[in-house]
Amino acid sequence: MKKTLLLQSYKLLLCTIFLFFSSPLLAQESEDEEKPKLKIGGALRFNYNLSSWKEGQKDRGGDFGYDMFRINAEGSYKNVFLNVEYRLYSEAFGGGFLKQGWLGYKFNEEDQIHIGLTQVPFGLQQYNSHNWFFNLTYYVGLEDDHDMGIKYIHDSERIQYQLAFFKNAEELQFGSTSEIDPSRYSYDIAGRNKEINQFNGKFIYKLGKDKNHQLGTSVQYGGIYNLDTQETGDHHGFALHYEYLGEKWNVKAQGMIIEHNPITPDTINDNVLQFGAYGATYGVAADFNLYSLAVSRSIPVEIGPISNLEFYNDFGFMDKTEDDFEDSFMNVTGVLITAGKVYTYIDYAAGYNHSWLGGNYVDDFAAGNPDAKWEARFNINIGYYF
Repeated sequence: MKKTLLLQSYKLLLCTIFLFFSSPLLAQESEDEEKPKLKIGGALRFNYNLSSWKEGQKDRGGDFGYDMFRINAEGSYKNVFLNVEYRLYSEAFGGGFLKQGWLGYKFNEEDQIHIGLTQVPFGLQQYNSHNWFFNLTYYVGLEDDHDMGIKYIHDSERIQYQLAFFKNAEELQFGSTSEIDPSRYSYDIAGRNKEINQFNGKFIYKLGKDKNHQLGTSVQYGGIYNLDTQETGDHHGFALHYEYLGEKWNVKAQGMIIEHNPITPDTINDNVLQFGAYGATYGVAADFNLYSLAVSRSIPVEIGPISNLEFYNDFGFMDKTEDDFEDSFMNVTGVLITAGKVYTYIDYAAGYNHSWLGGNYVDDFAAGNPDAKWEARFNINIGYYF
């Protein structure tokens, strides 16, 4: 009996000592969770390019120069969090602007809400590509697009869905008839039309034992306000998308149906809208279907500081509804080299009736040119990310 009491007293003493010494640690952990957190990051990138349609550049053997400097900040306090990214390009590419910037609230491990300049939940995210140029979807405002609004995200083991309302694209000028400033990261409707009151819904189902097959659909519907007629038309889109997230392989496949119906003055062609980003605008067909396929394969290596090579091919096809318009194509073949915090994209980007890849910048994505030929750009982008 005495031995039992002694043993129980010994256990009680050990528990008391453990609680005495562990309680400050538990309190410290609780205090750490309550403290505001802030993480700062960024990147500095340089670019070399050699374009088939630039004779002077070919004579020089290409050009090498500054691409972009960016600052990222991620903050949190309890269940409230912040995500912001500001970029500085050269004046020729729009100068400095906010890429994204939003506040969020986390309800639990599966549900959260974002408000501010946040990514539009439409199609494959975050990117529909692997290369530095993105895919054709980016150039018509359908890849990594960010607008001003509010978004709800539910992400569970098998199901993800997002619901969002966007009041408008990022607005930098608040005049009654002010056109949007094209100095921005993602392409938006520009000129005498404005995107307003857009609703988005996106659903993804995760298949397979490892949930690495993701099948999804996206819808969007919104208004197009014309500054001249002061009337509101509409636009709508539908997308089916699939992504395979393997250990070394990644496959992205997507199809989209897009229609724009602005109410413009009688003298204006409503089969073409202006889209703007990076300080300039160009024409885009009002109605089109867009198909894309992107495949990549990662190969771990040990070559000096190089730890991984990701080879890829990204293809996009823009099928314009207007019979008189020439379709647009894009294909990028390349490799991403990872060496510590240095990431290098080596790309061969080819385009047909593509505003950024030769031809006529103003309307290649609109009417296009029936006599166009394929043009290409060899590009090396070197970036240090911190």
